[in-house]
Amino acid sequence: MPTYKYVAVNLHKKKYKGIFIAENEQDLAVQLTKQNLYLVSAKVYKSGTPSAFFTLGTGKVKLSELTTFCRQFSIMLSTGIPLLECISSLKHQPYTAYFKSILQVIDEDLKGGSMFSEALDKHKNVFPNFFRSMVHVGEASGKLESVFIALADYYESDAKIKRKIKGALAYPMMLGAMTVAIVALMLAFVVPTFRETLDDLGVEATGITAAVYTISDFVLNWWQIIVLVVIVLVGAFYGFSRTKVGKKAIDIFKIKCPYFGRVQINMITARFARAFSLLLESGMDMAAALDNISIILGNVYVEEKFNEAADDVRHGVSLTNAFQKQKIFPQMLLQMISVGEKTAALEDVLGRSCNFFDEQVESSLNSLTSLIQPVMLMIMGGVIGTLFIAIYSPMLSIMTTLA
Repeated sequence: MPTYKYVAVNLHKKKYKGIFIAENEQDLAVQLTKQNLYLVSAKVYKSGTPSAFFTLGTGKVKLSELTTFCRQFSIMLSTGIPLLECISSLKHQPYTAYFKSILQVIDEDLKGGSMFSEALDKHKNVFPNFFRSMVHVGEASGKLESVFIALADYYESDAKIKRKIKGALAYPMMLGAMTVAIVALMLAFVVPTFRETLDDLGVEATGITAAVYTISDFVLNWWQIIVLVVIVLVGAFYGFSRTKVGKKAIDIFKIKCPYFGRVQINMITARFARAFSLLLESGMDMAAALDNISIILGNVYVEEKFNEAADDVRHGVSLTNAFQKQKIFPQMLLQMISVGEKTAALEDVLGRSCNFFDEQVESSLNSLTSLIQPVMLMIMGGVIGTLFIAIYSPMLSIMTTLA
């Protein structure tokens, strides 16, 4: 039956607006009359995802915003507030204009008789598959409040890990940027000034000094081409990274890269353990849980291997053996899964192990940072030191001669 968006009045001519499912406008008028309302106008209502203009075309809700929504929604449900009233209240919270527009559409769908999960499914490009799957499970099991508490915890923990990774890499990236900037300034301004002075003194450049002069001349004469080549390379890399082959190649590099690969594996393991335990605790069967987990791993290469393991599980292979075959998770997780399968308490074992794997992420991050920072400092010192030696060594030789 179609959904109608209507305007009606009561006996006191007070205007009401709403959404109602009816066979036709005549049936809508009859249904409203039973509520002492009289139809003024009506039109078929077709809900859809609002324009993504406010997200600059991405059409996504920020993870921080979704986390806040889950936390606020779970608190309101726990106090006994009906679901419809929760959404009606939350759509007035200080979210972005785009997210408010999404909540407005969901609110109208709920008032029209849709299930919450059905209303969310109309915005598949906005809400993550994992989020929508959990809502489906929560509605089916009658544990929607618990599901949203678990979702809020999950997204908060995931965001915390991402912040740690960004924080750990921020300093090395800053050192790299400073090195490039200092070298560019010296080649463009400092080296030509010293070269002019030394040429006036009749000093011949040799060795490393001559090499630096050559590099400086190249940068000054061809800097437009250099900038253009850098832009083209960055653009080409970005375009390659958006392709299926490019994504897989980059994700393989992330996993296979020394030290950084361990951080990636630990992060994926922590995400899997938390999400898989949530799905199982919410009442989802293992096969369906495996289908929903692959989308949140965040690595195409690992997703492919994970899906192969999931296929093996559907054909009767134990979860432990399936993951052991693909070699995508550390041995510690496999041991915990084995214990969980033998004791029929897999969700409990994984739920309790989440903090351990979070600590493993932090530990591997600290190890990576402690390695990268000295290396970056050595590179920075070596490059800048070499330039200074090339610039000042002729002047030192002049001073020695004069002495």
